[in-house]
Amino acid sequence: LYRRYGLWFRLRKLIIWLLGVYIAIPFLVKLCPAIQAKLVFLNFVRVPYFIDLKRPQDQGLNHTCNYYLQPEEDVTIGVWHTVPSALWKNARGKDQLWFEDALGSSHPVILYLHGNAGTRGGDHRVELYKVLSSLGYHVVTFDYRGWGDSIGSPSERGMTYDALHVFDWIKARSGDNPVYIWGHSLGTGVATNLVRRLCERETPPDALILESPFTNIREEARSHPFSVASTQYFPGFDWFFLDPITTSGIKFANDENVKYISCSLLILHAEDDPVVPFHLGKKLYNIAATSQSFRDYKVQFAPFHTDLGYRHKYIYRSPELPRILREFLGKSEHEHHH
Repeated sequence: LYRRYGLWFRLRKLIIWLLGVYIAIPFLVKLCPAIQAKLVFLNFVRVPYFIDLKRPQDQGLNHTCNYYLQPEEDVTIGVWHTVPSALWKNARGKDQLWFEDALGSSHPVILYLHGNAGTRGGDHRVELYKVLSSLGYHVVTFDYRGWGDSIGSPSERGMTYDALHVFDWIKARSGDNPVYIWGHSLGTGVATNLVRRLCERETPPDALILESPFTNIREEARSHPFSVASTQYFPGFDWFFLDPITTSGIKFANDENVKYISCSLLILHAEDDPVVPFHLGKKLYNIAATSQSFRDYKVQFAPFHTDLGYRHKYIYRSPELPRILREFLGKSEHEHHH
């Protein structure tokens, strides 16, 4: 009897403790929006661990150079520049100046904006750089301030400014070569922020590619698997968890930005995406397709069937991807030259 009572006492203590945590976490998030910002950015998650970002060749990128740029005082960002595979042999052993000059060679450039968590050296990101390089593109990518070995505190404004700085750096070196912006996941929010700004100052990119995009961060947060489970069992979920995101100045309003963008747009989305639901990408496409700003430009949606298993970050595996890009960007290059 005594043993049973002791067990019940411990169990009751555990239940009270779990209930306390369950109640305390939302109040903690509400009182300290910076926690919610960290959960959106996940910039503290360094996956894969133990890789030296100064050595892209360790990831099989033998034709890649590591740079550091300074968008603002006290902010330094780490950049990788992968040349097209046709220049691979020439690139071996070359210094930063050679790579910068190579941007002026007659190959288009893709500025890749990665999603949350991890670094520019993430496995699926590296695999995409290889695919794009093999298709004849320069790929320039970087870690936003606060990610990887980049210095500074993350914020939506800061990430967008970093992207603008890298875009201008590319344009200063790439001559008349087309420059395309490619954003993935959270990076789609940075991409539309950037392209809206570029269009407003009348220096649009030659095309925008959004992989696994959402409409805005609030809708994405509400649609996340964790949130879907929580909203069913947690009263006031929006007030506790979603309002602090807005309070932190995080909007990533793709649905608003596309109304001010005037360049060709391609959206890629897998139907089995568990992180950013497919319907959000489709919804964004519908908003863009009916927007006046795109009336003179191509807007295309490329879905990938559930059976293919590309989920959130494996679209690079698609044997159809080279054809989709060739057909879409071929037209954009035609527009660029005429």
